[in-house]
Amino acid sequence: MKRRDTVLLVIIVVLLGLSVASIVPVQTNLLGPEGLRLGLDLSGGSQLLYKADLSRKDPSVTDDQAMESAIEKIQRRVNEFGAAEPTIQKQGTDRILVQLPGVQDITRAIRLIGDTGLLYFRELERDAGGSPVLDSEGNYTFQESPASALGTDGEQRELTGQYLLSASPDFDQFGAPIVVFEWNNEGANLFSQITGRNLQQPLAIFIDDQLVSAPVVESVITNRGQIQGNFTLEEARDLVNKLNSGALDVPLELIDERDVDASLGADSIEKSLIAAGVGILLLLIFMVVYYKFPGVVACVSLLMYGAILLAIFNVFSSSLTLTLPGIAAFILSLGMAVDANVLIFERMKEELRAGRTLQASVEIGFARAWTAIRDSNITTLIACLILFWLGGTFGAFMVRGFALTLSIGVAISMFTAIVVTRTFLRIIVSTKKVTDLRAYGVKS
Repeated sequence: MKRRDTVLLVIIVVLLGLSVASIVPVQTNLLGPEGLRLGLDLSGGSQLLYKADLSRKDPSVTDDQAMESAIEKIQRRVNEFGAAEPTIQKQGTDRILVQLPGVQDITRAIRLIGDTGLLYFRELERDAGGSPVLDSEGNYTFQESPASALGTDGEQRELTGQYLLSASPDFDQFGAPIVVFEWNNEGANLFSQITGRNLQQPLAIFIDDQLVSAPVVESVITNRGQIQGNFTLEEARDLVNKLNSGALDVPLELIDERDVDASLGADSIEKSLIAAGVGILLLLIFMVVYYKFPGVVACVSLLMYGAILLAIFNVFSSSLTLTLPGIAAFILSLGMAVDANVLIFERMKEELRAGRTLQASVEIGFARAWTAIRDSNITTLIACLILFWLGGTFGAFMVRGFALTLSIGVAISMFTAIVVTRTFLRIIVSTKKVTDLRAYGVKS
């Protein structure tokens, strides 16, 4: 046995050991809480599709910058919301897809994600004589424009949530939930001027054009304040989340919402596992019956292929999501992994029938089959790339999952066929453990 084959055998054994260690036990490492990251179709949850009104963005930023900023802020909100492995992705030029596995309270999710989250203040509307203007019911009215003051640079600036340093939930002296906020230096400067000129007058607090409260200013306030609005604790926490994540740069319109039942995912996984088991068993039987000893080697190689693929999904579960189409791609790629072995073994049989030695037949078989294997796998990878791009462009993210899983499977199948199967056959042939040509499917 050559040194090269010994080194490759050690690498293969180590790789197989690491792969098996990462997926066993299956109930913990693959199907447990820290196991495979399952897509919305398998784990259940909520899916929301938003359209951004880019005509109302800040003219100083590009459309892409506005969308990236909105996605980043939605991500922060969703992370605080507590969804398990959420997915927030740009779809096309002006749409954002939000998938929340395990989230059933879709109403709260919509309220939290879609609200702009813009905090600002309004001062009393006054008539020409300086008296407060009242509405038909005798209530105070407030100015349309947000309250403003002179900034540290001498420019007139509106006091909005962009100057918030932080916000947190708290309770007032009666035990009712409130939101406590703190300004940065610029916000504190503006707030002190605004509260200073509104002493003993109500100052309205608005969130997304909704009046939350209008407390009377008792004294000049600088860096801290509070928002009271008859909140529940959950509402106070959601408001804190929105304020801390920052106001969205563009308004969002919800154009599609869906609930996915988790029972559908469980049923799909069960049926997919049954289909995979039956398919793999039939595949292994065929390879052993038709190709004899090389078929046994191919079966070992295919089992290693499956272990490596599962290990990759497990190790990179934070960025790889397994969907139902992904499972289909996994099963399909397993079947496609046989193609390379079939090409190699048929070439080997041709060389053996031509009277070449076992060792020469193995080497020539692999050499002549390589171009066909390479070309077929490259065309499959190109198709996967196109599907991945189309899936991202048109929002068909399950198509992207299928393409990604299939491309990973194709890459691994090339490794197992060209490296693993070849190394095993070289070692066995060089040690002359199996020399009967009938074991290779050739009549002597």
